[in-house]
Amino acid sequence: MQNKRDERTLEAGQIYYKQFNEEIRNLVKDGVTQFTIKNCHGQRYIGIAMEGDLVFDIYGVPGQDLAAFMRGPYIRVHNNAQDGVGNTMDGGRIVIEGLAGDVLGYAMRGGEIFVHGDVGYRVGIHMKAYLEHQPKIVIGGKAGDFLGEYMAGGIILLLGMFSGKPDAPVAGRSLGTGMHGGVIYVRGKVHQEQLGSGLHAQPVDSEDLKVIKELTNEYAKELKLDSKEILSENFVKIRPFSHRPYGNLYVPC
Repeated sequence: MQNKRDERTLEAGQIYYKQFNEEIRNLVKDGVTQFTIKNCHGQRYIGIAMEGDLVFDIYGVPGQDLAAFMRGPYIRVHNNAQDGVGNTMDGGRIVIEGLAGDVLGYAMRGGEIFVHGDVGYRVGIHMKAYLEHQPKIVIGGKAGDFLGEYMAGGIILLLGMFSGKPDAPVAGRSLGTGMHGGVIYVRGKVHQEQLGSGLHAQPVDSEDLKVIKELTNEYAKELKLDSKEILSENFVKIRPFSHRPYGNLYVPC
């Protein structure tokens, strides 16, 4: 029989973020493994550097750098999230039922981030894979400029479906600028003028479809969506031509 989790409900309210995070860390030391956080009002750094089998249910809007350096826990945000979600994250899963801000998944090295709606600028910048760790970001809505900038590994899946910006393109300008690893999958079409220099969108193959289906099924299960509807459209992939996209700009001495 599985041991019952030690659960705790916390009221964030107007508590200063440093004090609030100290309380969480102390409770983890005491054996608490499941947290319900209510009335979150922008408290920063929740879940930062947390490891292991921990669960956080957050009601309200967490502040910047949610789950930075996280390695293992599961975090569910029943609302929107601010900038810097999953900064240098190593493992675990983050599910955001609303929107997310800029630089989500910065230098992310493992785990998954699932966002139901739109995201801001420079999402997935410097994202990278490490050994067997393959970071993944799924965006149900649309993305701002510089999605996947300098991306070195991992997977970004951009659906463009659940967006508050019906007239906007699926992504902003300079998608994949400086990309030298990993792959970006986009549901539907991407106009060439949106892509970074030296990139182009191409049809997915059977191996790509296996990856997309597996990731879509996980995403749809988490957010109670119809995976068949998501997979009913064609996808394109964006990959780098070179692991050194700017190599020809430097002259050896």
